[in-house]
Amino acid sequence: MKGVVSILIPVFNREDFIIQTIQSALNQTYSNIEIIVVDNASTDSSWSEIQRIAKLDSRIKPFQNEINIGPVRNWRRCVDEATGFFGKILWSDDLIAPNFVEKCLALLDPDTAFVYSTVRVFKDNSNSGVTLYACDETGHKKSGHYIRNALFGAGVPVSPGCALFRMEDLRSYLFVDIPNKVGSDFSMHAIGNDLLLFLMTAKDYRNYGIISEPLALFRHHTGSITVSSSEARLAVHYSIVRAFFCENHYQSELDRMVAFVWLLLKRYPESRSFNVYSVDDFFHCRVSVRFRYLLLLMYSRIAGLPKRVIRKFRRIIGGV
Repeated sequence: MKGVVSILIPVFNREDFIIQTIQSALNQTYSNIEIIVVDNASTDSSWSEIQRIAKLDSRIKPFQNEINIGPVRNWRRCVDEATGFFGKILWSDDLIAPNFVEKCLALLDPDTAFVYSTVRVFKDNSNSGVTLYACDETGHKKSGHYIRNALFGAGVPVSPGCALFRMEDLRSYLFVDIPNKVGSDFSMHAIGNDLLLFLMTAKDYRNYGIISEPLALFRHHTGSITVSSSEARLAVHYSIVRAFFCENHYQSELDRMVAFVWLLLKRYPESRSFNVYSVDDFFHCRVSVRFRYLLLLMYSRIAGLPKRVIRKFRRIIGGV
């Protein structure tokens, strides 16, 4: 056995899904697990459902906040209650395949930051849906590959719901809030904290791992943060996080990031509704837009158009 794996399930008003989610954790072929479930003062029957299933299996450890502490602080409480060596965040509306933990652990060697699997996004039937973050084969890639693709929005996950980490990295890098110049409360909207966890962890290791099978099953419904947020809101807040990471931890890509957010502002003029008016709002240091990097980014976007069209078409066909 490689050690205890803590499966962390933060919950708020998920009475329709929470039993399925917990059951998918219980069904793991790797049995040395604990399941930390923290209810964030739900107003529906989620807590009673959690208590009911917890009586049936001692691996389930239920907790409840007296008041709603916001989504990210609830994620942190899950981390704080865990005792395992490895950690897997499982959103309370999602599922994982029975061999998710087993297959991720097989790749999580000392040089590997995290392991994620291909994702299937489903509505009603978890056996069908749209596949995201697919790769040709299971194995390892250099962490710099993940970082560059995550920074510039190309084909890697930002949600830890498809990944396995070490608990020490979750404790170090799952930040409740993220410094910014526009007064955005990341602890409450929870857009970007997830990506920063990946980026900060990746920079500390040589490799990351990928599993080609869709072992993480994301449920598509109007109650999820991603589905309920506008495209502009997601783009702006994730880019605030990208800019923060580049400025403080990955300055080799700072000029490119400045060009990236300049293009983003042109694409989303509604950024002003989030108090973001100029490139300077993304950075604490003095920056300037370099024409060379604008050209490089525009060229890469044009070159990537066929792939994006194919992905969008597949989503339409899949009904997600």
